[in-house]
Amino acid sequence: MGEGEPAPPSVGTGAAGRGGGGKGEFMIDKQYVINEIAASESWRMFHIMAEFVEGFEALGKYHPSVSIFGSTRVRPGDEVYQKAEQIGQLLVENGFGVITGGGPGVMEAANKGAASAGGNSIGLNIEIPLEQKPNPYANITLRFRYFFVRKVMFVKYAVAYVILPGGFGTMDELFESVTLIQTHKIRPFPVILVGSNYWKGLLDWMKETVLKEGKISPSDLEILQLIDEPEEIVKTIKKTVIL
Repeated sequence: MGEGEPAPPSVGTGAAGRGGGGKGEFMIDKQYVINEIAASESWRMFHIMAEFVEGFEALGKYHPSVSIFGSTRVRPGDEVYQKAEQIGQLLVENGFGVITGGGPGVMEAANKGAASAGGNSIGLNIEIPLEQKPNPYANITLRFRYFFVRKVMFVKYAVAYVILPGGFGTMDELFESVTLIQTHKIRPFPVILVGSNYWKGLLDWMKETVLKEGKISPSDLEILQLIDEPEEIVKTIKKTVIL
């Protein structure tokens, strides 16, 4: 480099970051801010792609499976926990694997039932600020940083959704599956709500308000099935799936 020739700016460090520099140097550095963001986003895309590839390679061999959702806040001994465990066990005994979010509550119960029956008990764990530890009953565990990648895995490798009482996360998965079926983005599969007392208010509102105001069609409500008995849930899924 010739004498007096300015050194190339260091992207993203800025004059202050190098311990000084004149005003002109600071202005040169500022023009590279967008480039730094673009580079950072590009590397993030590789991480996203890696999560997709890992999920596709890991889960493709576990067909057919059923995705089960519900509250993280139920505990062993709760009726909902016991029912989720029974559903997981029956699904495995009838030739299905079980996919959950890999955490506590309903997820743990469903994984426990699947594992106790000697089947594929899959947990798709997510990295969140309040760390969700994988439950000990998932014998196949994947970790995800991005919710949307994890969501794809739930729906891509499921032949049915079984949705027990839960909060916002559970309802997110519920309405996303209904929307994908309604808009023909995925092949229709059973979306089964478990817990008549729990879901009755939501279903009544959908019929009496959403449907009456023309925001949905009568056929949209037919996507959902309300079934409380674990044996009947498995029987319904088997009617629509070729094992």
